[in-house]
Amino acid sequence: MSGRRRSQPPSGRASAPEVIAGRYELEELVGSGGMSRVYRARDRQLERDVALKILHERLGADDEHVSRFRHEARAVAQLSHPNVVTVIDRGSDGGRQFIVFEYVDGENLRQLLDRTGRLPARRALEIGICVADGLAYAHERGVVHRDVKPQNVLLGRDGEVKVTDFGIARSLDAESGLTLTGTVLGTSNYLSPEQASGKHVTKSADVYSLGVLLFELLSGEVPFPGGNQVVVALKHVNEEAPPLRNVPPRVAAAVARALEKEPGRRFPSMADFAEELRACLAGLDAPEAERTVVAPAAPAAAQATRVLPRERPRRSSRVAVVAVFAAVAVAAAAVVLVLTAGHGGSPAGSGGGGAGAVTLRGITGYDPQGTGAPGEHDAAAPLATDGNEATFWATETYDSPAFGGLKSGVGLVLDAGSAVKLGAVTVTTDTPGFSARILAGDSPSGGFADDSASQTAGSSTTFRLDGATARYYVVWITRLPPGDVAHLNEVTAG
Repeated sequence: MSGRRRSQPPSGRASAPEVIAGRYELEELVGSGGMSRVYRARDRQLERDVALKILHERLGADDEHVSRFRHEARAVAQLSHPNVVTVIDRGSDGGRQFIVFEYVDGENLRQLLDRTGRLPARRALEIGICVADGLAYAHERGVVHRDVKPQNVLLGRDGEVKVTDFGIARSLDAESGLTLTGTVLGTSNYLSPEQASGKHVTKSADVYSLGVLLFELLSGEVPFPGGNQVVVALKHVNEEAPPLRNVPPRVAAAVARALEKEPGRRFPSMADFAEELRACLAGLDAPEAERTVVAPAAPAAAQATRVLPRERPRRSSRVAVVAVFAAVAVAAAAVVLVLTAGHGGSPAGSGGGGAGAVTLRGITGYDPQGTGAPGEHDAAAPLATDGNEATFWATETYDSPAFGGLKSGVGLVLDAGSAVKLGAVTVTTDTPGFSARILAGDSPSGGFADDSASQTAGSSTTFRLDGATARYYVVWITRLPPGDVAHLNEVTAG
């Protein structure tokens, strides 16, 4: 625990210092919360400073609060990690419950933010990685923090970063009544949607809360401000987080993923989140055209690398494409997924060479109202047809409504190999909610005409085509989903 604020002696009098358990001499009040007060104290036996947390006297007669307080000590006592504050002792003195922690000489992250405002991306990532490492270690040992916030991140004068205050932590395998479903625990600005709803909480709740913390470090404000805790909690449940601005695109993407409403769409684990943040940090030193990160959602056998293209000037299309190259796809670039259509067992299409299965191949982004020339993001396009749903071609905008009002749409050009008459095109995405339709034409550079009705994409959406004969088809996106990012993970004929 840490702190710099001086106070009167705990007794309020300039008298002999108060000693807890005959050993811990209270010297300075460094913090107070709803359940406890924290002091800097002197361990007379070991002659060192410690942090001593004392449960408020009014709560000492409440069995539930005492159980929660003792549970914190048990939960953290099993953790020994450079980024987690160490528990030294626990006990009771005169009916007052206390826990003794290592003392971190410095300040907490809230004090730093209040003093400096938003942090540079590098510093924010360095802190975020340390917090993620400490939480990942706790998760591996079955402990979820459940109250990740700046006040619970300590910054030592020597540069150490430590997570503290596991006061509402829960062991994943515990069967206690301390954190029953339906009980909202945590600080509202950093609550995960499942916590705000009183639902079952898993490790993913800490991923979300760390995403909120990073959002605040990078922007200087929380994503969901509000006048009271209920309003803020409802925003966490019902509203999409605003996009981060003026930060590297992949950093913004990592935070946005952590802030997904559905736990299954966040990073699979805190360790994966930490790995992504490390890649973001490494990318800050790389030339922009060479920046890559590891996509943690990919299976171990097919870990992916995201390549971010040059960002266009804001007066042009304001569209960025994030390409995800799976290692196995790079090693076997010539391998494509051949799928047949589902029209009563008939082939997906036929052309001059006769009937047969059609393989669509992504060849370029299509942005005629942006740069005026398709082909700027050729490297990303094949990922929408590589047979790997962990990879994707993506388009995003920095303003709302979709595409900043500067264009009617953005698309992905697909090559059927020859002139064919497709019956349908199926789009798989992990960002449902965007509107799109299919265009068809004879040239990859333009001259496309509508070949389907517009639909709102779900996780897997089949567009029934009107029957044009063409070699080139376009998934033409006209409205972005919540979050203003659309992924085309797989596009197939049929």
